[in-house]
Amino acid sequence: MPRLPAPRRYLDNAATSWPKPPVVLEAWMDAAARVGATAGRAAYREAAEAEAIRSRARAACGRMLGGVEPARVAFTAGCTIAVNTAITGLLRPGDHVIATAADHNAVLRPLHALERRGIIDLSIVPCDGLGRVDPQAIAAAWRPGSRLVCCTHASNVTGALQDAAAIGGIVRDRGGLFLLDASQTLGQVPFSLPGGGADVVAAPAHKWLLGTGGVGILWCRPGVEPEPLVIGGTGSASDTLDMPAAYPDRLEAGTADVPALAAVDAAIGWLEERSVAAVGAQCRALVRQATVDLAAIPGVRVFAAGDGAPIVSFTVAGHDPAEVAAAVEAIAGVQLRSGIHCAARVHECLGTLPGGTVRASFGPFNSVADVEALAAAVRMIA
Repeated sequence: MPRLPAPRRYLDNAATSWPKPPVVLEAWMDAAARVGATAGRAAYREAAEAEAIRSRARAACGRMLGGVEPARVAFTAGCTIAVNTAITGLLRPGDHVIATAADHNAVLRPLHALERRGIIDLSIVPCDGLGRVDPQAIAAAWRPGSRLVCCTHASNVTGALQDAAAIGGIVRDRGGLFLLDASQTLGQVPFSLPGGGADVVAAPAHKWLLGTGGVGILWCRPGVEPEPLVIGGTGSASDTLDMPAAYPDRLEAGTADVPALAAVDAAIGWLEERSVAAVGAQCRALVRQATVDLAAIPGVRVFAAGDGAPIVSFTVAGHDPAEVAAAVEAIAGVQLRSGIHCAARVHECLGTLPGGTVRASFGPFNSVADVEALAAAVRMIA
């Protein structure tokens, strides 16, 4: 008889969190079905409500970023756009940039493109075998022309949390700017300092903030004013062909995704009711159990820091990561990600090229049963 399909066990939250809290989908649907207007473009009731939704989302993101001024929070069409806006809008010809091997391609590729065109010089400092970056390596890479340091807050391969406060202090003492990619931490790790100690923070709504797709978050501290990446209508200063000088309008050309902003506001409310610290601790507890269970299987190598994003990566001797992920889903219904995870440089440091790793990432709706199903399937394969 054919085998019945296993129940779906989603362990790819580091890519996109799922499922969403019911209040998130309700807020999205309400804004799409009832409001249905553009924020910041008119004075009729629904347009005013759309602008109120955007304002609430701005304030909620400001709270999550450590109590920063909401007016310094700009929304883009995704975190990759936010990162590109910061990089291209802040760098000048001849600048030297320091990035890390733990960084995602959303950071490294735009920097590499600028380097290839001869606009900037780029140094990439290594990380250790768990994806951690030594802040002193950044200090050692500093040059007279260094202007920007880019660093992921937590590795999307191992979950390793970087010492953002120490890195920020090094950069600040030297008069540079610090861009923190919080894709794997905002909503999982509380920000005790405004902006996590950085000058610029970029993050998506659809990962650990538990929102929907379509929203990137870009915060810049006062005095840091990147040139806009996208030029167009903002609904403000419409009598001039120049983009508005005021933040955040200068970075928000085009039409805001109001339903997605309503969703992220509701998601942050859901997180705040439970506290980011509690939700993160719950998810990291599952990572710790998965780390122990997987490491006990002969032939399995595990890469999990356990202190930042709730991620565990692993390899199975003699098996391609893509084959392992497919087999685990077929056996137990556990959905994983395999490969390089858009972060090739970290795999050089982990020794996991060319195939990369299998990655499991746990969200607030996962359970111990998901860990047990994962370990049991890997045990069968190994």
